[in-house]
Amino acid sequence: MRRINQRITPITLPIILFAGTITFGTFLLHSRFALEGAAISWLDALFTATSAVCVTGLATLDTGTTYSLFGQSVILLLIQLGGIGIMTYTALIYYLIKQRIALNDRFVVGQGLQHKQSQPFAKLLVKIVLWTLIIEIIGTFLLYAAAPRDFTFFSALFHSVSAFCNAGFSLYRDSLSHWHADWGVNLVVMLLIITGGIGFAVVVELNGCIVALFKRWGSGFFKGVANPSQYCLSWYGKIVIFTTFFLIIAGGIGISFFEYCASQPGTGRAVTMLAGLFQSVTCRTAGFNTINLNIMTNVSLYLMIILMFIGGGSGSCAGGLKVGTFRVLAAFLMAQIKGRSQAVIGRFAVEKRVLHEALVLLFFSVVIILSAAFLLNITEGGLVPHPQSRDLELKILFETVSAFATVGLSLGLTAKLSALGKIIIILLMFTGRLGPIIIIAAVQSYRQKELFQWPEERLLIG
Repeated sequence: MRRINQRITPITLPIILFAGTITFGTFLLHSRFALEGAAISWLDALFTATSAVCVTGLATLDTGTTYSLFGQSVILLLIQLGGIGIMTYTALIYYLIKQRIALNDRFVVGQGLQHKQSQPFAKLLVKIVLWTLIIEIIGTFLLYAAAPRDFTFFSALFHSVSAFCNAGFSLYRDSLSHWHADWGVNLVVMLLIITGGIGFAVVVELNGCIVALFKRWGSGFFKGVANPSQYCLSWYGKIVIFTTFFLIIAGGIGISFFEYCASQPGTGRAVTMLAGLFQSVTCRTAGFNTINLNIMTNVSLYLMIILMFIGGGSGSCAGGLKVGTFRVLAAFLMAQIKGRSQAVIGRFAVEKRVLHEALVLLFFSVVIILSAAFLLNITEGGLVPHPQSRDLELKILFETVSAFATVGLSLGLTAKLSALGKIIIILLMFTGRLGPIIIIAAVQSYRQKELFQWPEERLLIG
């Protein structure tokens, strides 16, 4: 027994927990109590459970009509469990079973939750869970207040949790298209998506900044707060927030501009700035949509693919390459252009170890996406002359990136997938949710420090 326990580490435990949760969810969703009408296949139940736990949002069946209230509640629970994050999930289980975590394992788990070990581990976990529930409850009441005739309390709760966890599951067949011009619903959902996608550690930092502001204003509610200066945003927090908003604004302007240029009178293709901004936000791996993606231009869809690939913040509900990784790679590229030996962001240079990990993540992510797209072209009818495949290649690439980055946006390919295609997307969603941690852990576990250096030789490139 002791030997088995020693093999279950904070690296293997997330895989076991997520796989176990998906399996349990599959059995529940396949039961007749979870269904509104006819039975569904085990593969569709597995696909839905995987998509919910991996907070992706891709669905082979309509959530609102296929599943009963019990089934929808099961999906909601799976989204919540998957949304609190891999490392949060792992650490919580360790603390709940009072399992002692070794110091080096504690550091690995903590790396997935905060930039630096700046506060007690258990205290951070409590804050993460508490703020998750508080934000989701606030979002529920705001959605219900914004559209009381359209949202029941359960529907408001479902969409609030789905938005904050960046899951993208909706009880409506057309997602949120009905509210494409509703500023209230759009703003609430966008704020939930952004909050859930910037990272739990950054949310805790922002909470400290708000408390510090009240303290500075002399509010009597926060007299017990310590020195307000300790609650200013960290270097990491500023990078995540500024990069996130830059991507959102740039993406929103780009989508609105390209769709406006392609719009014609009477076609209904014109996209307002609100709709373009919402699509830019939802590419943070949320998966909702307020416009029909199938009538958008290829340029806008490629821009959305880039945004989906980047994803959200580390230690958040979001997937993708992550904002921090993107910023490190951008700093590395800028350093190469300027002839610097270090990748500098703001007041600090990025550690070489972090830079190497970012390059490894980029390489493996691209390889996984291209490999999955290659296989989907084989299974989904891509073995035909190019003119006959029409836009299949774009749909497959869009679907592949959406699954790997746990976004959930689709051009309609998900419902038409073959059995092998569904299995590929299932593995892609699971890998995308756990991939970065597995990649780094695998590289580090096989890394051996060499006590010598190889002779160097110049190789022609470019």
